[in-house]
Amino acid sequence: MAARVRQPKKPSQGVLPFRQNGGRRAGAGRKPKGEKAMVGHGPRALLAARFPAHVTMKLLRGLPRRLRSKREYTALRGAFAAGCDRHGFRLTHYAVLNDHLHFLVEARDRAALSRGLQGLAIRIAKALNRLWRRAGTVFADRYHDRILKTPREVRNALRYVLGNGKKHAAEGREVAVPQAIDTFTSAPWFDGFRETVTVRGIDAMPRPVTDAHTWMLTIGWRRHGLLSVHEVPAVG
Repeated sequence: MAARVRQPKKPSQGVLPFRQNGGRRAGAGRKPKGEKAMVGHGPRALLAARFPAHVTMKLLRGLPRRLRSKREYTALRGAFAAGCDRHGFRLTHYAVLNDHLHFLVEARDRAALSRGLQGLAIRIAKALNRLWRRAGTVFADRYHDRILKTPREVRNALRYVLGNGKKHAAEGREVAVPQAIDTFTSAPWFDGFRETVTVRGIDAMPRPVTDAHTWMLTIGWRRHGLLSVHEVPAVG
């Protein structure tokens, strides 16, 4: 009688015949583009059309030049002008710092905000890469956004964005603002200063921002007083 040869046992349905590496563990998940992630990757808060948002976008380290330079700022303004009012997304105010950007924006919903910022980021990256004759990533990580739900929050955000260059200068962070207003911001197109501000040459430039539509950014914040060119965000 021939000896029976035992066949290897087949794995049960749904059980993989090799070691799995899933589950929570140190170092798992999407890796940041820079040295560390600027923004967590959890779900973002819902956005109602009546609320503006303050957005920050940080650039990679080691790029050829700083943004607060004449040619870079000209390229940025062109990108802003092309992407400031598209498909329910509006860029109403901005500030350009050496390695990051601040925006005050409006959008009809979270999807419109994401699409608008994605399109704006692509325009910015293409404009800078074309100027620098390079290719590749420009932004360090996801944008950060904060929804502004009260008129005072909006006023504080306006002061922060339009005065951020002065804040950096006061902190000694290699930023100079010799004028009454920071011309690397949308301040030359801002009509909410108590003082009369005149900037020569802006009539010949494409307007890099669009008009706000929300009550918060048109009327609401003004109930707490117009801004002064001398206001600076808290230094610390």
